[in-house]
Amino acid sequence: MYNLSCYNPRSFILVGIPGLERFHSWIGIPFCVIYVLAVVGNCTLLYLIAVEHSLHEPMFFFLAMLATTDFILSTDTVPKLPSNLWLGSQEITFSGCLTQMFFLHFSFVVDSAILLAMGFDRYVAICFPLRYTTILTLQVVIKIVVSIIVRSFFIILPDVFLVKRLPFCGTRIIPHTYCEHIGVAQLSSADISINIWYGFFVPVMTVASDVIFTAVSYTFILRAVFQLSSQGARQKALSTCGSHVCVILMFYTPAAFSILAHRFGHSVPRNVLILFANFYVTIPPALNPVVYGVKTKQIQDKFILLFSLKKTQ
Repeated sequence: MYNLSCYNPRSFILVGIPGLERFHSWIGIPFCVIYVLAVVGNCTLLYLIAVEHSLHEPMFFFLAMLATTDFILSTDTVPKLPSNLWLGSQEITFSGCLTQMFFLHFSFVVDSAILLAMGFDRYVAICFPLRYTTILTLQVVIKIVVSIIVRSFFIILPDVFLVKRLPFCGTRIIPHTYCEHIGVAQLSSADISINIWYGFFVPVMTVASDVIFTAVSYTFILRAVFQLSSQGARQKALSTCGSHVCVILMFYTPAAFSILAHRFGHSVPRNVLILFANFYVTIPPALNPVVYGVKTKQIQDKFILLFSLKKTQ
């Protein structure tokens, strides 16, 4: 019975943010506000893309997928945070922990692949404008979306089985606000070298390949833009990429910092890393709809039209 409970523990304890327990009630407020903004922003974006036929283009289909993934990412982690910090509900079931862990890493890999697909969309739109509609047909977009989901699913699914095979006979206290692969695996007394190898290097190499291909697509984009004779045409072409570049920077910069800090920043306090990890799953999902709403004229116009119609009713 003892061995069975080790391999199938009933629950874990999420302690929140160690060292900042007396500030837990205050820390939860900004995360809740940002989460509400993320939900409202992404749902509004999805609604506009769904109801406006003029937004039924490949770029906006990818944007809708990005909004959906951002919604899943923030909803997977943030709702547990206030119950932990405010209500002291620190327990999470083993199956709940595995589910949270899967969708956390799955959303991250999907987001990276979507940004690559959006980079390809901008490459086709700027380098082959006359063939845009024939290259990125609805069938091609559907194939890209399905391939992103399938690839991400099979990359992250082994993480669940790698954790499920481990015995947890000692402490089951996770010094974090949510479950992530390596953090859970480190509670086991067994050898977790395969967890570290697969859980770190495979997703990182996958995301790194996405970054490389995105950089290659923008190399071709910039070359095509600077070959344009008109200054106005150059500015227009670059402005269509502005929102995508902003989202790329918001996604990859904190991710790179977090990875480097966990691997090499041993002097960085744990509570700082945990706070940063929580901001990473809340701020980009909240800012992405704002960035596209401000920098994409089609969305901005439809957003203003939507609220102007509501005021006149």
